[in-house]
Amino acid sequence: MSGTTRPQAKRPVSAALAGPYGHPFHPMLVTVPIGAWVASLVFDVASLFASEPEFPARAAMWLIGLGVIGALAAAMVGFLDLLAIPPGTRAFRVGLTHMALNLLVTAAYAGGFWWRHAGPPPSGGVEPGQLALNAAGLAVLAVSGYLGGMLAYRYGVRVADETTQAEGFVPVNKTDADRDGAGAR
Repeated sequence: MSGTTRPQAKRPVSAALAGPYGHPFHPMLVTVPIGAWVASLVFDVASLFASEPEFPARAAMWLIGLGVIGALAAAMVGFLDLLAIPPGTRAFRVGLTHMALNLLVTAAYAGGFWWRHAGPPPSGGVEPGQLALNAAGLAVLAVSGYLGGMLAYRYGVRVADETTQAEGFVPVNKTDADRDGAGAR
């Protein structure tokens, strides 16, 4: 495959919105909801053992809200990546499943945020149902993340082709090759 020929799923639908070739925005943006939701579970568990459980319970609620906002941003550019995958392919089916699971998780967390925000302020640790919803959301998110990894690492969706990637493994000059041990091979 030449460096100029790229499979459809490797090219962005819109480089300005989805990220330039070989450097999509979606993987960068997903770190916000993942980090926020993992931290919210840590705070939920901490609320069960803290001497002042209201603080970690409230912090978990706001982390869940932050994660929902981050997930919506990631979903927008992820959808653009999905549009670049040819329909009827395995990668497209995996992409649809990945998207459906992420939408389910985001809806569950949005509902969890509403549940916490609309109810009375926490007077103790987080409620068992809220903790269970948080943990279940993370479990489904892990499955979806596995599928997202499959899209990138197995099917190469929005990953630069091998010829383009090879430029990163060519020594820049003789000094670099000697320092890195490549000159000794």
